[in-house]
Amino acid sequence: MALLHRAELRPSKLELLVPWLPGRSWFAGEAGAEVTRVAAYRFDDPAGEVGVETLLVRAGDGPVLQVPLTYRGAPLAGADDFLVGLVEHSVLGRRWVYDACGDPVYPPLLAAAVLADAGQAEEYFEVDGKREMRPASMTLTGSRTGRPVPTGPASAGAVSAGSVSAGSVSTGSGDGGVTVVRVGDVELAVVRRPVPAEVPGSGGLTGSWPGQDEPVLLAYAR
Repeated sequence: MALLHRAELRPSKLELLVPWLPGRSWFAGEAGAEVTRVAAYRFDDPAGEVGVETLLVRAGDGPVLQVPLTYRGAPLAGADDFLVGLVEHSVLGRRWVYDACGDPVYPPLLAAAVLADAGQAEEYFEVDGKREMRPASMTLTGSRTGRPVPTGPASAGAVSAGSVSAGSVSTGSGDGGVTVVRVGDVELAVVRRPVPAEVPGSGGLTGSWPGQDEPVLLAYAR
C-alpha cells in the first residue's frame, strides 16, 4: 500500500525530467519539450522509507518512455550517477529523486513483479483521517514462474559494483533500449521504450492503460 500526500512539488516530477531525459542513451523524443504523463505504477518499499514509482511519459510527440524513480529523504551513498534531481515537497520537505535502476530498493521489488506477479501497490490519499483509494492508471500483469524471488534490498554498495548494476544495452524488444539490473542471481531488463512484444518464458511484466489496449512489455528476466 502506498500512502500519498496531496502536496505541491517544486519542481514537479515531469519538470524534473525535461532536462534529464535527453541525456539518456535510450531517450527518444524532442529534447527540451514538455514531458507529459501517460500512466504510472508504484511498488511498496517493505521498510516504508523509499517511494518507488514508475512513470510512463512522452517528451513532446515522442514515443512512450518508461522511467522508474525512487524518492528519498536523504542522499543515497554511491548513487550520484543515478541522481535525477531534487524536489521540494510541501509535506515531506526536500526529496532526492533517483533513477530507480541505481537504487538497491528497486530490483527486488521488480523481481517480485516479474517472477511472481506481485502486482502494483494500491494507492491511498489520507483525507480528514480517512483513507481514500486512488484508482490505478494502468494494469500490470507479471509471470508466475515458480522461481525463487530474491528478497531485498540489495546492498547499497552494489549500486556501483555488485549484485545491482545498470547499463544500457541493445534488445530485441521492438526498438527500445533496456537497462539491466541484477539482484542475487536474477538479471532483469527494464524496457525503456516499451512496445507490445512476446513475454519470454523466463518471465516478464506487461502493462496496459486507456488508449493502449494491447499490453506492452515493461520488463523481463534474462
